[in-house]
Amino acid sequence: MRNPVSMSRDHVQSDGRTATDAAVPAGPARTPDDGVEAPFLELLARGAPAEAYEQPVLLARAEGRPADRIAALEKAKLLALRVRAELEGRRRREAELSALFETAHDLAGLRDLDAVLQAIVQRARSLLGTDVAYLSLNDPARGDTYMRVTEGSVAARFQQLRLGMGEGLGGLVAQTARPYVTDDYFKDGRFQHTLTIDAGVRDEGLVAILGVPLMLGPHVIGVLFAADRRARVFEREQIALLGSFAALAAAAIDTANLLTETRSALAGLERANEIIRDRSAVIERASEVHDRLAELVLRGGGVHDVAAAVSEVLDGTVEFAEADTAPPEALEASRAEGHAVLHGANWIAAVAAGGELLGALVLRGHAGLDPVDQRTLERAAMVTSLLLLARRSAAEAEQRVRGELLDDLLDARDRDPRLLRERASRLHADLDATHTVLAARLDGPAADAEQEAAARRRLWAAASHLAATRHGLAAARDGGTVLLLPLGPGDTATEAARRTARQLGTAVHEPVTVGASAPVAGLLAHPDALAAAYAEGRRCLDALRLLDRRGDGAAAEDFGFLGLLLAGERDVAGFVDRTIGPVVAYDERRGTDLLRTLDAYFACGMSPARTKDELHVHVNTVAQRLERVGRLLGDDWQGPARVLEIQLALRLHRLAAPTRH
Repeated sequence: MRNPVSMSRDHVQSDGRTATDAAVPAGPARTPDDGVEAPFLELLARGAPAEAYEQPVLLARAEGRPADRIAALEKAKLLALRVRAELEGRRRREAELSALFETAHDLAGLRDLDAVLQAIVQRARSLLGTDVAYLSLNDPARGDTYMRVTEGSVAARFQQLRLGMGEGLGGLVAQTARPYVTDDYFKDGRFQHTLTIDAGVRDEGLVAILGVPLMLGPHVIGVLFAADRRARVFEREQIALLGSFAALAAAAIDTANLLTETRSALAGLERANEIIRDRSAVIERASEVHDRLAELVLRGGGVHDVAAAVSEVLDGTVEFAEADTAPPEALEASRAEGHAVLHGANWIAAVAAGGELLGALVLRGHAGLDPVDQRTLERAAMVTSLLLLARRSAAEAEQRVRGELLDDLLDARDRDPRLLRERASRLHADLDATHTVLAARLDGPAADAEQEAAARRRLWAAASHLAATRHGLAAARDGGTVLLLPLGPGDTATEAARRTARQLGTAVHEPVTVGASAPVAGLLAHPDALAAAYAEGRRCLDALRLLDRRGDGAAAEDFGFLGLLLAGERDVAGFVDRTIGPVVAYDERRGTDLLRTLDAYFACGMSPARTKDELHVHVNTVAQRLERVGRLLGDDWQGPARVLEIQLALRLHRLAAPTRH
């Protein structure tokens, strides 16, 4: 008996339609884009590999679908692959942070040093995707370093290697206290190759090796490695991640050593009971803060939450200080030693990650700090660095997403408005509101190309933060930054430009020049309007720089008649209204002849005597009319700059007036 599904498929095909067509209910005529996302959404939902995304396109070609249908599938495929790549990147970052948090939690309840070190090596190998990961420790008595933990190793000789200081990649790392990486170990002449080490590495089949030092203060106690059996280039983020695991491994070893020293001291002291009670209280406080810090991390607490928790445990005031506000000598000493240092009556614990100083935890007015409490402060600084890194990663991800959306609005104006609106909504941006487009650029001196690039990155970061707080978008573009900001009630493009120039300049500590477009509404209904507005903003920016108004902000309306040339749309009526609007309105209300008097006045070389002959009126009448014009336009209306604009506005008003027969 035939399968019912097969029979149904045969029946549909006998009617001249394919199985794909049969799955769609009869109804109104479908466009080529209808339903193209469905197969890719299903692939995204089940986490299919990248090559599987070709199947819907290949099936459509095999079924002889129209070219526009296939093109729509290709477009949907590319979008789905981008989404998949973004999701993969986020999952990878989440996995890295989760592994670091799990390892930090392991340290809080440290019982078995070997188990913790094995977990660190396993997680490092998994996250870096290498064939092998291993950890070696220094032997001060023999003056060399030896294998302590391996993961993925298959060669016994490799697992038993001992490296002299300066020998091989690991020996060089242990000797110099710096990370080293090679994409082909046997072709790399930087290392001192020995028969023993090369034989062990060859047995294991390793080619690419990355090694980072395990540091306790200024001292190297070992090396953490990740290696592949093929040529490979390790990225900077991977080196920093392995360095973070190395810091955790060093902390685990340090903690284990402290516990060993504590047990030995307790066993050898005559007043064991008293010391046990004292130490128990201290360790209980340390355990309490460890548990509280772990809880803070798990529920998404911030840096100041960590400082508050440590303040309660240490019975003092703990504050987080930015790197540029903490005492520089104490901060550098804490980072170099890997411990909190005493500075006056305060303790300073550096908050650092990957060699970068992120700030410090400052314990105030507590000079007599117990060593275990000091270690608690140092561990709180480590947790703070993890939280700051997590917050930075999230902020950078949001900045990239905002920049990508603005780039799509500027460059890919044929995108689906519904999808653009949904993406903007997730970023709390309303594309249906009235916006202004601002082109911003740094105008401070740059010593070299590297400093200029760093300044541009600071400008982009400051613009992204400003856009996020104002529910707008920002992207790096054309050597500067472009922002799309909503205009509030009563707000003007000029005010937005000046405010943005001031805020960005304060943030980057350099003058920032900003040119703004006229207000833009209906971005999704008029996709070309955004690109035109950006071009207008750039023209205003260039005009400000040519006029040597660096560090200022302006829109086209601020340049008088030059604004007609800078604006994307020639707003003649707006220029006329801004220049002589009060006079036009006065004539219309009162039935006077002020405009005709102004025309005659300028035509007669601004001579009242000749003007009265031209108009056939008394000279006092001319004087009275000109006095009225002055009250309407301001006392400076006869200044050279104003005269030029008024004459141009009169000419444009006359040309725009309907011809009288």
